[in-house]
Amino acid sequence: QLHHAELPRVVNNLLQIYRLPPRSLELEVTETGLMEDINTAAQHLLSLRRSGALIAIDDFGTGYSSLSYLKSLPLDKIKIDRSFVQDLIDDDDDATIVRAIIQLGKSLGMQVIAEGVETLEQEAYIVTQGCHEGQGYLYSKPLPGRELLAYLKQSRERNAASL
Repeated sequence: QLHHAELPRVVNNLLQIYRLPPRSLELEVTETGLMEDINTAAQHLLSLRRSGALIAIDDFGTGYSSLSYLKSLPLDKIKIDRSFVQDLIDDDDDATIVRAIIQLGKSLGMQVIAEGVETLEQEAYIVTQGCHEGQGYLYSKPLPGRELLAYLKQSRERNAASL
């Protein structure tokens, strides 16, 4: 999909048709998806980013990418793969890798998201290291759209009641 010639035009048209602010769209690309044809991917990502969409590299650290791609591609976010997060409390190497990715992303002006956060200890570690966001079962299991709307409504009601 990333390499399809019409992708930037189709995305821009959909944003206009549905009157969505471009920054409300975040596209996630995997390292493997980038490697199929890096030049075409870079052109399409640049076009999408110019339209205002946010670009995140997903599962960072598990593919074949070079660190030079972080500098040369128009990326807004790095998502640390859950395979590094799951054992970071008990595995010093995983903790070091997570810390390094967070610092690298922040130094390049990117938002950093840790995937696979399942425990309060993992959350405390990534927060202490300056990670911007976490995703994982600690917060919620993946939900279908309708369940998500109900979940958000309940959450909003709980927050309003606690004020």
